[in-house]
Amino acid sequence: MPETILNTPETLILKIDAKESLANAIRRSVAEVPTLAIEDVEIYKNDSALYDEVLAHRLGLIPLKTEKSMSSKTKIDFKLTKTGPCTVYASDLKGAGDIIYPKIPITILGENHKLELLASAVLGKGIEHAKFTPGLCYYRHLLEVKPSPEIDKIIQSSKSPFKPEKKGSKWLCDLSDASISSIQEMDKDAISDSDQMLLIIESYGNMPAKDVLVGSIKALSSNLDEFEKAIK
Repeated sequence: MPETILNTPETLILKIDAKESLANAIRRSVAEVPTLAIEDVEIYKNDSALYDEVLAHRLGLIPLKTEKSMSSKTKIDFKLTKTGPCTVYASDLKGAGDIIYPKIPITILGENHKLELLASAVLGKGIEHAKFTPGLCYYRHLLEVKPSPEIDKIIQSSKSPFKPEKKGSKWLCDLSDASISSIQEMDKDAISDSDQMLLIIESYGNMPAKDVLVGSIKALSSNLDEFEKAIK
């Protein structure tokens, strides 16, 4: 069973005993979790230094809160009207949707320069466009390390959320590249990969990291069901 090492809205870290193929399948399936993002932009006035296409691209990358109740029919409209001199921020978008990071800068307006636009947000998937990706997923093996007085000091001072623990006669731990290099200078054969790994989900803020993982597993399960039906 997975062991939870860290669980916050921003980050979920699990210790799992799984093959890399499964961890990679979960990682890739994050791109199939439906996420809210701005899709259509109508620009009526743009006196900024950014081309309309660049401006629309920046708007699409602003993380928006994604609710479980949302569906393919969900559409949320935003309006932005601003006159310079000023910096235009994500918080200047006015609408029914929740903007996760209001202080994201969109563009800069000079004296008497204006920006007027309408934007619509819909649900989409990262396999369609990167702006719909809800976060990062990655994994790495925990390490088995042979103990010694010098090596023990390095391991016990590690900053990983996973606390080192003894596994038989060896340490089971998660170390930085610098710590690994220091240990290998003492004993090049002291470190080996264990059969356990850390699976890390980092949310962009659209939804809690745990929901990103749950959505990824659902997407993977659905794809496997479709594949099974196809080969019967």
